[in-house]
Amino acid sequence: MSWSDFMDDTVARLGVLEKEVPETFAGFNQMGRAAKTNGALDEKTKELIALGIAIATRCDSCIAFHVKSLVRLGTSREEVCEALAMIAHMGGARGRSV
Repeated sequence: MSWSDFMDDTVARLGVLEKEVPETFAGFNQMGRAAKTNGALDEKTKELIALGIAIATRCDSCIAFHVKSLVRLGTSREEVCEALAMIAHMGGARGRSV
């Protein structure tokens, strides 16, 4: 399955669930808007952090949504690669004594 197909399927499934629990989705969406608001960290930095968490938790749909946001925010390939290097480093260090 392509990522486009995967995302279309994910969005469709989330749409069905949103109709079942609209208040929960409204709250989740509000929390997301608040968390992404520029402050000491800008939205791009926050999305790079979110990408790291999505990769660490192995959430395919989360990875896709955060990559899509990073593209929208004009994140360069170099920025993503540097973030991925840190994500790999942190994931690779898990379970080792320092």
